[in-house]
Amino acid sequence: MIFLAEWWDLRDLGNPVGKLLELLGDHGPDWLPYAVSAIVGSITIVVFLLVSLLAFAWVERRLLGRMQARLGPNRVGPWGVFQSIADAIKFVTKEAITSRNVDRWMFWAAPVLVAVPVLVVFAVLPFGEGMVLADLNVGVLFVIAVGSVTAIPIFMAGWSSNNKFSLLGAMREVAMLISYELPQVLALLGVVVFAGTMRMNGIVGWQDEHNTWLIFLQPLAVLIYLIAGTVEINRTPTDIAEAESEIVAGYHTEYSGIKFGMFWLTEYFAGFAIAAIIATVYLGGWTLWGLEEWVPGWIIFLAKLYGLFWLFIWMRGTLPRLRIDQLMGFAWKFLLPLALINIFVAGLEVLIWRENDLAAEAVLPGFAIANLVLAGVLIVAWARFLGRARPSWRPARARLVKELGAVVYGQEG
Repeated sequence: MIFLAEWWDLRDLGNPVGKLLELLGDHGPDWLPYAVSAIVGSITIVVFLLVSLLAFAWVERRLLGRMQARLGPNRVGPWGVFQSIADAIKFVTKEAITSRNVDRWMFWAAPVLVAVPVLVVFAVLPFGEGMVLADLNVGVLFVIAVGSVTAIPIFMAGWSSNNKFSLLGAMREVAMLISYELPQVLALLGVVVFAGTMRMNGIVGWQDEHNTWLIFLQPLAVLIYLIAGTVEINRTPTDIAEAESEIVAGYHTEYSGIKFGMFWLTEYFAGFAIAAIIATVYLGGWTLWGLEEWVPGWIIFLAKLYGLFWLFIWMRGTLPRLRIDQLMGFAWKFLLPLALINIFVAGLEVLIWRENDLAAEAVLPGFAIANLVLAGVLIVAWARFLGRARPSWRPARARLVKELGAVVYGQEG
């Protein structure tokens, strides 16, 4: 009975896999446990993402229906719960058309390559104690590096389609990704400064050891990362390159069937990845102030992940789409300077803490309050500095409007 309990301890789903690997190591070649662990871990991550996708595709459509005073899917199965399965069957069975003048190999490779970085990111994210596929000591750097690769297959899709709308959509998407990667990386560096490690498990352990979450010490950084994350996953209100409510779909305009389904699937997976990263580095990962002793840590982690993804759904159903110039200016003029200031403040606080050998119980609450106040002051002050807070600072009319003979405020210019 004790042996079976060790195998099926729900607090750590890695126990059955660990016992299996021990048996393979004792009765097989040395390389077999490594190969089996990689295969089992990869299959587990893919199954988790697919099940979450099917569930949240239905949940999102129902929630958006509620927000917009309509029902949402309600025909296929009770309450429309099988609608996601019906859509998946449609994607798989629908004809995948390839236009005549496209670069075929690049056109076919882009939908596959765009999904690879999103799947690889989950390899370094700990779902629970010991439940991580690759516990790298440069986990944060790995996430940043892998996430930046996404721009390449997106541009491949737009360029190879031989369609000007696809190319323009790809160029917009690449410009947005590059612009928002900078504040996103700086937001993660604030976490590394406080935790003193790039290991994802190490960051979770630091938060558990000091009985705090880094969202309290880095409120400005988590806000920056959340906003940049919505751009990375191409969701409303920042889905400018795709504009899913309009006719032209951006860089994947020429795709259909399962090829288009891969892009759609990747956007959902990327949403789960961003939510998982925020849950890990800012919300304590699989820990919850001792509750993980009673509730399996992986359940706590999934609750945080799904709660954050619900926030993305709420933003999609509430906020209007921005213009491209607004979005680009917001990254370079607003988020990037605030992220730089946040890094400087975090480094200064850690320096004061370490140099004076202060007790964490005394200094961390003070840092949390100071950073929260500072975040509010910086946001308001920088917005006023840029002239976004006071309508009286905005120009009364666009330049050259009267000169071009346009109508201004109901009068001819």
